[in-house]
Amino acid sequence: MRDSIYLLWVDLRLKVMIMVVMIFVSWRGVLGLENINPIFFDEGLSHLFGESNLIRSPDDRSVRLLLDKYTGSGFISSNMYQHGFFSSLIKLPGAYTAGLVVAFYTSNGDVFVKNHDELDIEFLGNVEGKPWRFQTNMYGNGSTNRGREERYRLWFDPSKEFHRYSILWNPTKIIFWVDDVPIREIIRKEEMKGDYPQKPMSLYATIWDASSWATSGGKFGVDYTFSPFVSEFKDIALDGCNVSDSFPNNNNNTVGYNYRNCSASDQDLMTSDYSTINPKQGAAMRRFRERYMYYSYCYDTVRYAVPPPECVIVAAEKDRFRDTGRLKFGGSHRTRKRRKRNRSTPVVSADQ
Repeated sequence: MRDSIYLLWVDLRLKVMIMVVMIFVSWRGVLGLENINPIFFDEGLSHLFGESNLIRSPDDRSVRLLLDKYTGSGFISSNMYQHGFFSSLIKLPGAYTAGLVVAFYTSNGDVFVKNHDELDIEFLGNVEGKPWRFQTNMYGNGSTNRGREERYRLWFDPSKEFHRYSILWNPTKIIFWVDDVPIREIIRKEEMKGDYPQKPMSLYATIWDASSWATSGGKFGVDYTFSPFVSEFKDIALDGCNVSDSFPNNNNNTVGYNYRNCSASDQDLMTSDYSTINPKQGAAMRRFRERYMYYSYCYDTVRYAVPPPECVIVAAEKDRFRDTGRLKFGGSHRTRKRRKRNRSTPVVSADQ
């Protein structure tokens, strides 16, 4: 009897190990991350702000960003990139996180003050027992009055374990990834003109107090009795054309900077696995947007009577949103929530 139980236990362990390996290989293959080597902190990153609230690991492969009652913290890439793929495994703070924002984004606001570009992944904290939510956004050439926000829920708790978040930016498209799922794709249109980011950008990661707006429009702020709030970043990857030495740091105009030829790097970024959404990934993206997107600027007719040119209006998707761009709450929404509680595995995996 004991021998039988032992053999069953060994067989179960073997099956679990095989499953983990298959998932790992599949995950790496989907994004093509086998071609991207995570960097050491000193290789491409530097302290941005926060005094001692940035804590690097002994192996220099990961970093913790803390927020306490004195300050938040952040880091920045040592170089600027003309297009790129920016990626990190991230784990967010748990418990009460209302008023917090943890951001992973690209920007050139320090160089092009009046006409900056930006690509955002911003995680918005919540009261205890309520899930983190997050948003993606894009600005081009200082188009801050034409924000392109989308807001979402997640199919997992981002404070329990690490998940990979990635931004692909090349001359023709932008794709936001969560693990192996593309959650948003922006195809560049000629009509967008300068609204499509075109100038070199740095990578940033920050944690900070956004009590005035981050949770329920500012209804709930940061409660520092729960501090310090700790967000962790590891296996950070930067892939793109480094142009930091190609233009003066005090140049705030689009005219006058000359950066090196990035055609070879751009070609790599346009043909890499993570720049193409295959049919399986496309289906995963549709499932994600159907189940977890709760605001889209493309359906916000109060804000934009005519949708911005890059918007692809999907009739079935549009029917689920009000004219404010926010999700209509009703029977279908409750059904999706009920199904979600009964599931124990992610529902939008590209392998599903």
